Amino acid sequence: MTGPVPMDLIHLAGPDGDRCIVRVTGRFQPGVLTGHDILHADVLASASFVDARLDLYLFQHDLESWEQQLSNLGPSQTASIGGERGLSLDIHMHEDGWLSIQVSDPDRLTTVLGTRPQAGRLDR
Repeated sequence: MTGPVPMDLIHLAGPDGDRCIVRVTGRFQPGVLTGHDILHADVLASASFVDARLDLYLFQHDLESWEQQLSNLGPSQTASIGGERGLSLDIHMHEDGWLSIQVSDPDRLTTVLGTRPQAGRLDR
């Protein structure tokens, strides 16, 4: 029997190798009814000055809220997930198309990465 296949919710990578990935790795509490459970995700942040893997726990309403925020993300706007229970991830779009990605884990680190997505990479 094989486990769940990891799925990337976000995969942002810049030409210089900086990247931020939010990868759902499975259910946090298997056995709980589907739709009422908590998903476990890895947040992978990598740049010349940081290489981190942090845990993020997601409820269904977190995913729905984040999907809405990302769908409406435009210049001078920010999409955020987490924060109430530990790690938070904020993606801010600047007027010139650059993205600032802030990853904050109150117990471990806070870092900001910058990237400019390739044309067509932020499809809605």
